[in-house]
Amino acid sequence: MIEIATSSTTTTLVIAGDLDLAERDQFPEIATRVVGLRRQLLVIDMCRVTFMDSTGAAFLISLADAGRKRGGATVLRGADERDLFVLEVCGALDLFRIDRDHRCESAPAPSTSATHHPAG
Repeated sequence: MIEIATSSTTTTLVIAGDLDLAERDQFPEIATRVVGLRRQLLVIDMCRVTFMDSTGAAFLISLADAGRKRGGATVLRGADERDLFVLEVCGALDLFRIDRDHRCESAPAPSTSATHHPAG
């Protein structure tokens, strides 16, 4: 799931779950919306990303590249070392500012089943 929030100067993408091949159908629409907002700063909140593959990395890279071309900046917030490694392997880590001071709120772990109840 990807949510978009805006302020007068910033667009924030909040990503939850997997950012991978299975999610790629939504990437073009989201990219169009983000680019169309024309904010100088794009903050990508990755606190709740559970997995990112090269398809997800390519999506983030395209957003950062579009922002850079119009003089903006892209900040990654809450990215873990694995996600940063994927971007580094893609040769694109320098497109992003990394917010190393941000501390993600601890989200409750998703349950494996909506009907799962512990035995008592």
